[in-house]
Amino acid sequence: MGLMTDSPGRRRVLLASPRGYCAGVDRAVIAVEKALEQYGAPIYVRHEIVHNKYVVQTLEKKGAIFVEQTDEVPPGNIVMFSAHGVAPTVHDEAAAGRLATIDATCPLVTKVHKEAVRFADEDYDILLIGHEGHEEVIGTSGEAPDHIQLVDGPEDVAKVEVRDPSKVVWLSQTTLSVDETMETVGALKEKFPQLISPPSDDICYATQNRQLAVKEMGAQAELVIVVGSRNSSNSKRLVEVAKLAGSAAAYLVDFADEIEEGWLDGVSTVGVTSGASVPDVLVEQVLEWLSQRGFEDVEIVKAAEESITFSLPKELRRDLREEAAALVAERTGGGAQA
Repeated sequence: MGLMTDSPGRRRVLLASPRGYCAGVDRAVIAVEKALEQYGAPIYVRHEIVHNKYVVQTLEKKGAIFVEQTDEVPPGNIVMFSAHGVAPTVHDEAAAGRLATIDATCPLVTKVHKEAVRFADEDYDILLIGHEGHEEVIGTSGEAPDHIQLVDGPEDVAKVEVRDPSKVVWLSQTTLSVDETMETVGALKEKFPQLISPPSDDICYATQNRQLAVKEMGAQAELVIVVGSRNSSNSKRLVEVAKLAGSAAAYLVDFADEIEEGWLDGVSTVGVTSGASVPDVLVEQVLEWLSQRGFEDVEIVKAAEESITFSLPKELRRDLREEAAALVAERTGGGAQA
């Protein structure tokens, strides 16, 4: 149902709901905090636990150390894998490096990994729709490197070749634009009519819900502000969705002080949302910034209800410091450390 049109001169904010943290991000951030509380600093994290500058900086202050590669972690320590997931080779690297591990991969990403393994076991060619270089794509591709080829949008379809057109399946990165993904799927089906789809939609519920809320408000907001980091795929997609929905301008900001006064010229309605890895405190700061400039009237644009939660990684129920020490002792021939 559309929003009512407004009286001239009135300034308002359309605030998307849902927005911000999804269940997978919430689980990953809490996992780092619990690990620090349970085992003490440092806790090493391979890559950013989630793609948000504020979250990473906050966890660093508490004792998390973010590294790019597993071999940067000294033997006998704990390393956590980010919500984006990792390839099996990374688990092997951790074992070789005598590290205890905590796997904070989002369960929805894990589902895609399992689909990749199953279809590879059945000797399918797997067309993975996603963005080259993204951590999630790297992790999923690593599950079945001989069977997976990346399709980075509709323009990539022309160069796709498969062994048997009757045994082809598509999977996708979970944080993509729903519309763009289905455009790519449509192009693939034209080329491979027997292409099969995954058992359930790979794009995560949170990504879809946040895009739906932006579509609802984008047509009525001359400006949309998306709170999120520039390396966050789902946040960048929200900017694209806002523009496609009809907003004259849409910008991605990490913090309120990145908003430019000039963006408000001639604007009476501002849409505000945030990516799935963004804590709501950052949205509240944006709302305060807008309020100070006359945008005090806030209306909620509600697209969906979310009640999904995920349990914490099972490794947090073990004594990982003991486990790490034992790994070092086992490889060096010494006794277990106290």
